[in-house]
Amino acid sequence: MEERLKKIENLRKMQINPYPYRFDRTHKFSEIKSRFDDLTSSQQAVSIAGRIVAVRGHGKTVFCTLQDETDNLQVYLRQQDLGEKFALFDNFDIGDFIGVKGKVFKTKTGEITIVVEEYLMLSKSLRPLPEKWHGLTDIEIRYRKRYLDLIANPEVKEIFKKRTMVMSLMRKFFDGQGFIEVETPVLQPIYGGAAAQPFKTFYNALDQDMYLRIADELYLKRLIVGGFEKVYEFCKDFRNEGLDRLHNPEFTMLESYQAYTDYEGVLEMVESLFEYLVDNLLPDRTIKFQDKTVIFTRPFKRLKYVDALNQKTGLDILKAASRDIDRVCTGIGLKPETMTPGAKIDKLFSELVQKDITEPTFVIDYPKLISPLAKAHRSDPDVVERFELMMFGSELANAFSELNDPVEQRARFKAQLEQKEEGIGEIDEDFLEALEYGMPPTGGLGIGVDRLCMVLLSQSSLRDVILFPQMRKEL
Repeated sequence: MEERLKKIENLRKMQINPYPYRFDRTHKFSEIKSRFDDLTSSQQAVSIAGRIVAVRGHGKTVFCTLQDETDNLQVYLRQQDLGEKFALFDNFDIGDFIGVKGKVFKTKTGEITIVVEEYLMLSKSLRPLPEKWHGLTDIEIRYRKRYLDLIANPEVKEIFKKRTMVMSLMRKFFDGQGFIEVETPVLQPIYGGAAAQPFKTFYNALDQDMYLRIADELYLKRLIVGGFEKVYEFCKDFRNEGLDRLHNPEFTMLESYQAYTDYEGVLEMVESLFEYLVDNLLPDRTIKFQDKTVIFTRPFKRLKYVDALNQKTGLDILKAASRDIDRVCTGIGLKPETMTPGAKIDKLFSELVQKDITEPTFVIDYPKLISPLAKAHRSDPDVVERFELMMFGSELANAFSELNDPVEQRARFKAQLEQKEEGIGEIDEDFLEALEYGMPPTGGLGIGVDRLCMVLLSQSSLRDVILFPQMRKEL
């Protein structure tokens, strides 16, 4: 850094600003390469800019490799072309941003190159790039200093471009289905809509405790009450829980609600959505995730939650005695004394059934005990009309025939509160009042966008598809 600071002093002594305000480019690097024939035949001068990532000097000539958002490109500086200005390059280092004007040609080795006619410093890098920064592999550095990861590993940049594409495609799909995108509060006086522990904060202007939302479900349903018939939201949700490969306390969700349909209607829409996504991202509909390969074909498999769990446990799980369920939990290393009845069943399903699901599968008809916001199944009062789309052992989507009976909803909330279930700290009276004005039959959907991107883009961890994953403070 001391050497680089001296170079800044040198530049300023020469009346050169090492941090100018602007540089007008004519082309990005990928355009130079794609339009090479036109640019050489016209002898048109181009203006380009990028970060210096390699330098090779040969006396009175210097070759530099530059990097911009689209590609790498070589530039060629010669003393015979630049005269006294050639020596200015002594003040440049790897990591600096440079602006270049010149003509395009191809070297004897066939590399497309710009022969430099003019150049200037655009930003002096004070810190050198890390040693062995090419192909930076240290996971801690990659996640903690994502900017270095993006410089060193261009393929990472492509992953995040594709993540943006996934979200754009999802918006296009829902907009095309007649949904309206809305926004609901991140800070909420009462948290709800999911089973999770919230983050708590204090709202100075209102002089009251508030919670970062764990879901936006209850607000979107209020909009259905108010007369919107199809709404969706991309939302940041916050759950004050563990960090691992498949969970991040701050995450992105898409939630949608559609009046006059049920979970079967939502299921058909989800199949169409996933078909649309894979057709636009994966032309052969093939996903390779870790050591497994799946081809998306409709219809997706269906698996009944209770039947699958009964088969794995040897119990009639909804009628079994608590001690028998505890015995099964203990047998697979769980601690049933720390869990509510609903949490025991849900954890057993996760450990005994879900982890072995690879192909896209709709797990349908969940126990009422673990689904307080879903309607009872029309042919079985012990389960609800709910599905989750699972793949590679992970939940990608969750949907209900939404409960719209305010009397039953109140009773379910009270039961949750008595059981001290996560996801309800107090009863949301305003939401219940909204339901009392009447909500039409509604199908609701939630999709974990981070996890969806992880699977579609064949990444092994959520942190690989979150630009700035939360990390512990460095000691």
